Amino acid sequence: MEIILREDVEKVGTRGSIVKVADGYARNFLFPKRLAVPATEANKKIVEQEREAYLRREAKAKSEAEDLARMLASVSVTIRQRVGENNQLFGSVTAKDIAEALETQKFHIDRRKILLEEPIRTVGEHKVDLRLHRDVTAQITVIVEPET
Repeated sequence: MEIILREDVEKVGTRGSIVKVADGYARNFLFPKRLAVPATEANKKIVEQEREAYLRREAKAKSEAEDLARMLASVSVTIRQRVGENNQLFGSVTAKDIAEALETQKFHIDRRKILLEEPIRTVGEHKVDLRLHRDVTAQITVIVEPET
């Protein structure tokens, strides 16, 4: 059966593409979840309009993310934590802590967009990546200081 994908479907295709799939897969999975529609002329026009609107929204979101990345390029965040011996933190600095510190500087960044492989456990200067958009990342400096 020929269908038009309304969303990206892994191992099938990307949004707006016309693909052939098994009838049962289309009827039982793709159509009920509104991931695809049958490939008729009317549906092709509708999906094309949706795709153009999606591309406009995506371009706007990407340009906003790039602007935010430029502003964040020079930002550094200072976080004070209690420390023990050898400048080891009692706790750790997590993405939530960094998001809260950015909030105080009037940057509203969701904590899930802060890419920390593991929490920061040492005092000093650390580079942290932010994924602002699928194609846009920024890097900020997080300075962890001992609490006095």
